[in-house]
Amino acid sequence: MTDGNDGPTKARYSPAMTDDASRPAAIADTPAEAPARVLIVEDDPGMRVLIVRALHGEGVEAIGARDESEAWPLLDAGGIDLVMLDVMLPGRSGLDLLGDIRERHPAIPIIMVSALGGESDRIAGLDRGADDYVAKPFGRGELLARVRAALRRARAPAVGGSRGDIARFAGWTLDLRRRTLLAPDETAVELSGAEHDLLAILVQQPQRVIGRERLLELSRARRAQASDRSIDVLVSRLRRKLGDSDNGDTLIRTVRGRGYMLAADVERC
Repeated sequence: MTDGNDGPTKARYSPAMTDDASRPAAIADTPAEAPARVLIVEDDPGMRVLIVRALHGEGVEAIGARDESEAWPLLDAGGIDLVMLDVMLPGRSGLDLLGDIRERHPAIPIIMVSALGGESDRIAGLDRGADDYVAKPFGRGELLARVRAALRRARAPAVGGSRGDIARFAGWTLDLRRRTLLAPDETAVELSGAEHDLLAILVQQPQRVIGRERLLELSRARRAQASDRSIDVLVSRLRRKLGDSDNGDTLIRTVRGRGYMLAADVERC
């Protein structure tokens, strides 16, 4: 496989390239499941090739792009299951590109990749809508585990679907299967994958306090070397989108020293 400067890097899975049986299960495990398509937006050609090859060996159709000019045609053509996005890109920051991708393709999970691994950097990525954040340098095993988890979460049936895919609360409508949220005036509100997952957890247990540690265990934030602060950031984002203010009554209430609670009755249908 070659890369260089002649366009996007692309690799397709070949059964002849599988490793021995001791490695973790491949990302595309069954013949019935189409290989995942992962877009890697990374300006460093060496790093880009390493990631493409690692994913290639896991049964993934991996496509590399140097910058947003190469990334947008691939994104807008459809069929991308996951984006791995470097923070430090030439021209516009990866964080700025993250916001644009969230607006145009809100359902695609995004993993930020960066040499900036401080807590404030991870929080900035999560706050802008990333589903996960991995700091360089990272091992192949960690990379593949994060990709598997992101794809598994995106492909999994909605939590609690057997009880009804629609959750209505305080005029809001959350579709757990389609992963959409409608405001009381029926306008669509875009949620990142992590925001949807957190809200889905809260509507499963309305009027009950859920601790931060438990929310970390259940939500996407646990895969970003997360802390309680990561959950606080997600809650703050959800509150803004739900029209809540941090002052006064909110749909998502803080119970000091314990965690958060959805302060509304939920109707499932």
